[in-house]
Amino acid sequence: MAELSRRRLLGGGAAVLGVAGIGAAGIGTGLGYAATREPEPTGGRTVAFHGVHQAGIDTEPQAFAAFVALDLRPGLDRRALVGIMKVWAEDGRRLTEGSPALGDTEPELAHDPARLTVTVGFGPAVFDAAGLAAQRPEWLRPLPAFSIDRLEERWSGGDLLVQVCADDPVTVSHATRTLAKSVRSLATVRWVQRGFRNAAGTKPAGTTMRNLMGQVDGTVNPAAGSTDFDRQVWNPGTPAWLAGGTSVVVRRIRMELDTWDELDRPARELAVGRDLASGAPLTGNREHDDPDFAATDVHGIPVIPPESHVARARPRNANERFLRRGYNYDDPDGAGLLFASYQADVDAQFVPVQQRLAEHDALNPWITPIGSAVFAVPPGFGPGGYPGDTLLEG
Repeated sequence: MAELSRRRLLGGGAAVLGVAGIGAAGIGTGLGYAATREPEPTGGRTVAFHGVHQAGIDTEPQAFAAFVALDLRPGLDRRALVGIMKVWAEDGRRLTEGSPALGDTEPELAHDPARLTVTVGFGPAVFDAAGLAAQRPEWLRPLPAFSIDRLEERWSGGDLLVQVCADDPVTVSHATRTLAKSVRSLATVRWVQRGFRNAAGTKPAGTTMRNLMGQVDGTVNPAAGSTDFDRQVWNPGTPAWLAGGTSVVVRRIRMELDTWDELDRPARELAVGRDLASGAPLTGNREHDDPDFAATDVHGIPVIPPESHVARARPRNANERFLRRGYNYDDPDGAGLLFASYQADVDAQFVPVQQRLAEHDALNPWITPIGSAVFAVPPGFGPGGYPGDTLLEG
């Protein structure tokens, strides 16, 4: 039979697809697959809003996130700040429980919390507005100017942060809008950054996410509830009001995916220092194997290049560890990673690692930080409290 022409193939496409569709439907129905199997509902799952720590940090990362920075309107004082926090405390409690917020104009969108968490952070200006400049942690300021940064104002800074995470993007969108409009007379939105991971249920629990360059991202993380997590993430009380809180650094990292595509797989793996398929270090077999940076090949060349991302990011001492909680983004103006790190002390834990990466990371030609912000995250609170009550009522 003569080869089908492109015209005949395209012209008959509808018919071909129609036959395929009927066949697929018949098979599915006959074997009892999609026709009878119902997905496990996840919308009703909740995460406790009150506690010793704010939720959304040691919580198993949800599939979707929005990071929202707001600027305080001029002239706000401590009383106004307390008002904002009380509104967010009440609305956050309701939304995370699956109930509409006060004055919710779309109450039907609140009924599926999908593990919603709402986490609040303070930028430097909060302390000046509240007359509490002496209580601002020393590390709460813009990060040092790193040589690889190409920061844009539209993705940087902010007086307040609201981190909204859930397993449903509709839930995230509704909560984000509700929390922002509830305080619009007191604060204006500076930026919103939305990110995603794999949808809930598509990967086994605890699977390390992959970024859009195909790499596992966040392998070296402390386990929630462990001694390491408590020491590396939760602030011990410096200053006292922050005990049980933490800090968050939010970095928007643009990825040059088109030029990354030009590298073959071995070159990519040398740049990362890991096997892309398994996530294992180049000296190991499994993702969580410890890298052997002293190992060399038959020619005496290090198996893991010293300029690889793994080698440059590895801690040089026990302090240089922190929690990574990243989300991918794919927007009309580019794609990349929303990199959020949580640590007790930004200067001691995050800055040294980032400085090494800026100086000589093999991935630098393909990643560019274009946004950066630092916030203090107050500790958790009870039913009668609000984010930052240990500061604002101190």
